[in-house]
Amino acid sequence: MRIVMIGAGYVGLVSGVCFADFGHDVTCVDTDAGKIAALEAGGIPIYEPGLEDLVASNVRGGRLTFSTDVAAAVAGADAVFIAVGTPSRRGDGHADLSYVHAAARDIAKAVSGFTVVVTKSTVPVGTGDEVERIIRETNPDADVAVASNPEFLREGAAISDFKRPDRVVIGTVDERARAVMSEIYRPLSLNASPLMFTERRTAELIKYAANAFLAMKITFINEIADLCEKVGANVQEVARGIGSDNRIGSKFLNAGPGYGGSCFPKDTVALVKTAQDHDSPVRLIETTVAVNDTRKRAMARKIVAAMGGDVRGKTIAVLGLTFKPNTDDMREAPSLSIITALQDAGATVRAYDPEGMEQAKPLLEGVVFCADAYAAAEGASAVALVTEWDQFRALDLPRLKAAMRDAVMVDLRNVYPPAEVVRHGFAYASVGRNAG
Repeated sequence: MRIVMIGAGYVGLVSGVCFADFGHDVTCVDTDAGKIAALEAGGIPIYEPGLEDLVASNVRGGRLTFSTDVAAAVAGADAVFIAVGTPSRRGDGHADLSYVHAAARDIAKAVSGFTVVVTKSTVPVGTGDEVERIIRETNPDADVAVASNPEFLREGAAISDFKRPDRVVIGTVDERARAVMSEIYRPLSLNASPLMFTERRTAELIKYAANAFLAMKITFINEIADLCEKVGANVQEVARGIGSDNRIGSKFLNAGPGYGGSCFPKDTVALVKTAQDHDSPVRLIETTVAVNDTRKRAMARKIVAAMGGDVRGKTIAVLGLTFKPNTDDMREAPSLSIITALQDAGATVRAYDPEGMEQAKPLLEGVVFCADAYAAAEGASAVALVTEWDQFRALDLPRLKAAMRDAVMVDLRNVYPPAEVVRHGFAYASVGRNAG
């Protein structure tokens, strides 16, 4: 089938490439001419494991192309996916739908023949109705069906998530649209991936509800971790104990410095705003947002406390800057608040991240960016492990200690067994566990 992806950002590029790998004819369109030129030259604007090779193979196979010309791409397409950004709107926290609405107008002007217009972007309930209204208003003769198809991609595992999903949610009651979407996702039938068809507004809410629940689960275990520290319990064992209950499940129960990234922070706030607008407040999510916002600077205070309560004039090595491993995404990363708070307390920060330093540099003034973990630790009074990249899981602890001025480790991801770090002569602190 002929598929157009409006927006060549994270969601649009990954989705478009995977559709092409299914055998569809895909054009990714973006208004950023520089991005399109880079993609055509083989450059990938984001870091996602396996994506560069997948793009190259599908371009070679003639199934994947890139363009800035919306009209040419949309004409004759079977389905046009809207995968543009929906950032939080300044001032009120609502999702900014201006890019979605602009894409709808562009599609309406260019569409020919029956076309399914699909919102892939994360959008509030009722957005599909507005997209349909814009298209009808712009082009009353357009033969379109507007559907919702929210994405559930984890950064760092997006290709696997797309090709082996838990479910594919499609919001439409139009039988023609249902047939087109079924054909687009037919290659997934080999993996027995369930297609879940529902009403459009329901599909839109499923995405927000899923992200809000996961954010709440993370925040829950973080608060349990704080309680564990007070009462002398081990949060990892608590997580294992409750996660073994199949009604709860083990995922998203790793205590840490709070959630970040491009989805959970903005989506939880957007859901709160939507609920308030409809006079149906989601108080659990409101609390989740508030607790997570305060947790990040609280982790900086944990680091300060581990260093004796005073970091003025001292150097701290921060390992890991991105909000999670296997991505270069710095959006709402806990490291941003943690490092700023440490600098506010008078510390000098040296940092290393395997993929995120170029993205971090404009966001973090005064930080010394280093070539590796051991360079970051040079002369430091403490090392703080903030993002659990694999290469930080087996650090040479004697080498790390030798580089440091004072041997203090604050492990905000509970990567190391406390006794092991203490055995190597470190003063050690982690999240929700005793030092050993």
